[in-house]
Amino acid sequence: MLAFANAKVNLGLHVTKKRADGYHELETVFYPVRINDVLEITDAPETGCIVRGIDVPGDAADNICLRAYQLLKNDYDLPPQQITLLKNIPVGAGLGGGSADAAFLIRLLNTKFKLDLSVAAMEGYARRLGADCAFFVENKPVYAVGKGDEFAPLSIDLSPYFMVLVKPPVHVSTAAAYAGLQPVMPEKELKALISLPVGTWKSHLKNDFEKHVFVKYPEIAQIKARLYASGATFAMMSGSGSSVYALFESPIKLPELEINNKVFYNI
Repeated sequence: MLAFANAKVNLGLHVTKKRADGYHELETVFYPVRINDVLEITDAPETGCIVRGIDVPGDAADNICLRAYQLLKNDYDLPPQQITLLKNIPVGAGLGGGSADAAFLIRLLNTKFKLDLSVAAMEGYARRLGADCAFFVENKPVYAVGKGDEFAPLSIDLSPYFMVLVKPPVHVSTAAAYAGLQPVMPEKELKALISLPVGTWKSHLKNDFEKHVFVKYPEIAQIKARLYASGATFAMMSGSGSSVYALFESPIKLPELEINNKVFYNI
């Protein structure tokens, strides 16, 4: 059984305070985009995970897909499964690729074994794997608060625009990105700002990580500047980086940015 786990971008991101549990309170808008990993599960003598495509750092035995399988295995009598993951979503890019893979695996297991899990139940399992993981269960635009795992639906459609995403050969550690951040309460909630015309977002939406990430990795700031110089209506780093996306009003090719970077068009 196959699934195509997609990425997300953040339309604005405010980090408002540090919590007693070590996490941070934030507000953001998650928006799904068409960059996909391919996930397959098949019956097997024993459970394992094979990863192809982009290299995933860390211990293969601790892959988030295996952890997602084990969460459900603890509560349901699941037979062993061979998990095969073809990675296409860049790693360390602020796109939620690992979280998407885990959430889509939960969805696959629910469907294949007729577990009849509700959306809320699947989100509950996903929250135990990552702050943004639960978003991918319903996989629709949301206004997210708390650790990024409390959602309110949003009616937002960017399909009239052509989204371009640029991933430089830089990995931004999420932990390091948070370590350099000073939480600040925004003057206006993102939920209000996101309702403004897209043409005004450049003046109103911000990603709190950009300021210090751009200092450490000026090449990311240069990508954002070049996207605007190429006519983007809006551009922003996604999550804690390192990818930068932009909205254009017409199709565009940016061969100069394809040098040393991975560029995705019309996502």
